[in-house]
Amino acid sequence: MTFVQVACGQLNHPQKADRIVARMCCARRVSTTDSLPHDVESLRALALQVIAERDVAIAERDAALIEKAKLAADRDRLQSLYEHVHHLLRKANDHRFGARNERLERLPAEQLQLALEDIEASLAKSDAAEEKKEPRLPRTLTRKRGALPKHLPRIHETVAPPNAKCPCCNMLMHMIGAETSERLDVVPAQYRVIVTHRPKFACRACEKVVQENAPEHLIKSGLPTEAMVASVLVAKYGWHLPLYRQAKMLAMQGIDIDRSTLAFWVGYAAAELAPLYERLKQHLLASSRLAVDETPVPVLDPGRGRTKTGYFWSMARDDRPFGGTDPPAVTYTYAPGRGAIHLHALLKDYRGIVQCDGYAPYKQLPDEAITLAFCWAHVRRGFFEIARKGNAPIATQALVRIAALYRIEATIRGKSAEERRAVRREQSAPHCEALKRFLEKQLRRVSGKAPIAQAIRYALNHWQGLIRFLDDGRIDLDSNIVERAMRPQALTRKNALFAGHDDGAENWAIVASLIETCLCRARHKQVYADPRTMPSGFGMMRGCRGTSGHRAHIGSVPFGIVRLLTALPGIRAGDRRRGSGFAYRARMA
Repeated sequence: MTFVQVACGQLNHPQKADRIVARMCCARRVSTTDSLPHDVESLRALALQVIAERDVAIAERDAALIEKAKLAADRDRLQSLYEHVHHLLRKANDHRFGARNERLERLPAEQLQLALEDIEASLAKSDAAEEKKEPRLPRTLTRKRGALPKHLPRIHETVAPPNAKCPCCNMLMHMIGAETSERLDVVPAQYRVIVTHRPKFACRACEKVVQENAPEHLIKSGLPTEAMVASVLVAKYGWHLPLYRQAKMLAMQGIDIDRSTLAFWVGYAAAELAPLYERLKQHLLASSRLAVDETPVPVLDPGRGRTKTGYFWSMARDDRPFGGTDPPAVTYTYAPGRGAIHLHALLKDYRGIVQCDGYAPYKQLPDEAITLAFCWAHVRRGFFEIARKGNAPIATQALVRIAALYRIEATIRGKSAEERRAVRREQSAPHCEALKRFLEKQLRRVSGKAPIAQAIRYALNHWQGLIRFLDDGRIDLDSNIVERAMRPQALTRKNALFAGHDDGAENWAIVASLIETCLCRARHKQVYADPRTMPSGFGMMRGCRGTSGHRAHIGSVPFGIVRLLTALPGIRAGDRRRGSGFAYRARMA
């Protein structure tokens, strides 16, 4: 019996009415009658061999099916776990201000994200194992990958056949289309050495020697460029990497720089950035509204052999909720204590609105200069601590009523102060009056020493400051903008354990203020439609991008700190009396 196996069914000519011309590109004939044995014993042996091969193939198929079923079961289990954790995370976000029975127990969203990372990695591992078992099966992507940002540079590569002729008939081919895919690539950090040459020229007639002045450097006769110092600052205060870890990372690149040298760079940069920091603080103190808070900072106390507790007093501004044009900004001020004397020193020249919690020193601020607006999030927190333990109908009802205020705020976010004030007077004011009557009624019913009574008294004692948002559209319900600004410093504090001394804590406050403010450019793109970070009228740097300025060799560095450290041209490296870099510009502005 003869079989014809067609390797390519491509027709070179179309079908015609009278006949079909099928010119096969590749075909071969295989004869099986001549390959079979002619005696019975050989046929029997061949049949037994075929049966054995069939049994082996069946066993392999069954094993593959069992393995595939096991992989499918593992994937289903992981998928179910992933959906469950994702549901919990979504529930935590959706019901942020909901009642106790609709809320997740206190579990930080970051921890849930860590759980999702491990589950997603396990799902990917299962997909890879299944794909290796059956590589011919098409892979179905169930998640949306998303589009890559348009601003990233594109490196195009073309994968085409090496020969433009058909592999079957050797005829010349033409392109009928192309498939295009994009993948995200990374170029690892690369350190380099900038070698500056300054040739000398002499006049043959008068023997005058001319040489261009050396460019001004941040650290005179030092090793680092401004970009290198900026990288150390951002890694320490932006990505929370202590200097000893950075020293190890440099050592992996064959660069032997001691931790103490990195510390010297940080201190020197902080001294140069101090005038800019002071100008930033003055700019914030000229705002109409500020959110203020404080957080502890462990500081080493050499004389006692242990750490003491200092504090970062933070001021934050974000006028986006009422359509303000001033860009967001944050400053941290280190103080050795938490007393009212430090708060008064910070806000002694301020005139405007201060949003804060109910800490006693805030209430001692002068009423003629400062208007206090208290934070609803702190009120809500007291009821939530009670409601999360269960069987707390009063606290739960209070949370529901506060959530109604936040729902109204969501509808007017970004509108003008006048519009916000009108909506609040019409919609929020009745809710506030009903909430106050409810709290006063419940306070008479509960024990005076009960936790719910303390939460109610906290709200009623700060009531005038809490409802101040009804009369001023610039005021927010809470001071979360400053609490969010505190979180990065908590991570730095956790990784670094403590500041070495008071001066180190002040350096921390200076650099962290500038980095957090520069981060606002990336976080608030609508506010930063143009490349400025500070109003030019206050003498601030207009560029918050890691651009080269007048130094062509400085590359792009996160947060634009390099631009802040870049020295002014035309200043001799040997003449430090006038100052250098941005410090000189800020002093002379």
